[in-house]
Amino acid sequence: MLPNGQQHIASLNDGRAVYLDGELVRDVTTHPAFRRTVASVAKLYDFQADPANAQLMTFKAPETGKPVNRIWQTPRSYQELVTRRQALEAWSKLHCGFIGRGPDHVASCISGLYMGLDVFEAYDPKRAGALADYYRYARDNSLYLTYVIINPQADRSKPASQQSGEYFTAGVVDQDAEGLTIRGAKMLATGSIMAHEVFVTCIQPLQPGDEKYAVSFVIPLNAKGLKILSWKSYEAQSPSVFDNPLSSRYDENDAVLYFDEVKVPWDRVFIANDIVMCQKQFHATPAHVYQNYQSMVRLSVKLKFLIGIARRTADMNGVIGFPQVREMLGQLAAEASMVDALVAAMEVKGRMHGPYFVPDRHTLYTAQVLTQQLYPRFVTALRELAGGGMIMLPSSVKDFANPEIADLIGKTQQSPLASAEDKVKFYKLAWDAVGSEFGSRHQQYEMFYAGATFVTKGHSFRTYDWDEAQGLLDRMLASYDLEGETGASTTM
Repeated sequence: MLPNGQQHIASLNDGRAVYLDGELVRDVTTHPAFRRTVASVAKLYDFQADPANAQLMTFKAPETGKPVNRIWQTPRSYQELVTRRQALEAWSKLHCGFIGRGPDHVASCISGLYMGLDVFEAYDPKRAGALADYYRYARDNSLYLTYVIINPQADRSKPASQQSGEYFTAGVVDQDAEGLTIRGAKMLATGSIMAHEVFVTCIQPLQPGDEKYAVSFVIPLNAKGLKILSWKSYEAQSPSVFDNPLSSRYDENDAVLYFDEVKVPWDRVFIANDIVMCQKQFHATPAHVYQNYQSMVRLSVKLKFLIGIARRTADMNGVIGFPQVREMLGQLAAEASMVDALVAAMEVKGRMHGPYFVPDRHTLYTAQVLTQQLYPRFVTALRELAGGGMIMLPSSVKDFANPEIADLIGKTQQSPLASAEDKVKFYKLAWDAVGSEFGSRHQQYEMFYAGATFVTKGHSFRTYDWDEAQGLLDRMLASYDLEGETGASTTM
């Protein structure tokens, strides 16, 4: 049986060391900074455990025949890829795309590594065996993984080995017959409050001399010596769901991880001290494409949600008939549909990687480049549509409990579409999505989760079919010359 929500919540009370506001958090499932978001994630597990959703959300593990979540599926055909995407969409709709590092994201990464197992076997059969065993273990036990694949920022002009401290960045202190010992920091452990384990590696290019930082492994988030340094909690600052319906329930939380002599057994190590292999694990396997394809599926759902806010704003203010408003909504609708079309194109143009059918690489990078620019424009458009409506609001839900103030709210919050209470409810949601600190964090996330813009544009440059484009040019150039000007044939 797949775990349900309550079982997932219980599994998180495991003694992990989470630090917030100068204190050690004893239980993330009950702490006011995390409990509602943990409960929101639990709904994903309730959804997967519901027998009514079994066909959509599960497939049978080849080795056991038992049902497991489709987030771990390694599709062998176009139709299997599409079916898996439909499951990803169903999960994303439960949080409207606001949980960016949900269980489906790093599961997609590990599944992509597994689909490139031949690359690991060429590197080291023992490490390949560890990866294959772990993939099956995580799949069969419905594990929720996050990852830390970026080195902490310091002097970005220098490689990891030349930072101020030898173990500023997490690296290998020692290795023996049991495994690796790790010391130092990694970022950015989004979702570590709700996850079971963390995948630790480096996606950034490393330089000669950085070998000790060139590792790839997985450990539980309650591992001895692992410290989770939490970013501020938007949930803690949002005691009322009515006032902050998103930040009070979908604050997936970001964190820096510090490894204080953490022991990693060999059966959890996929790469050790190999700079070249750290890059190959993402780009010579389907991992990078598969994990970011999931992100684009999630983002497509999120943009539909924002489109809903845009349309409701126009209806709420009685301006839906204005030509300029329809023009703005039409532009947003076209851009959201473009993302849907790119997701479909990734599937239609997909290719076989060995026995597996994976999304088209360049179409994915096209989507990343465009959506990094698109999301801020969406936010700006929603702000323009709302004007002062998002901030001309009661101070909090408590105002409704005062009859005198509630009467004034009824007089000052009017709409041709909704009651005063419903108008306030809507605009509180709209502000939380695009104007609050939580909303601002999401804009930053959507702009940079795939890397800086020069990185995504570099991926696009690297994977585009330049030969075809230049072949068209060369054929056209070859179709005429100076002799044609002097004489003879004008035939096309």
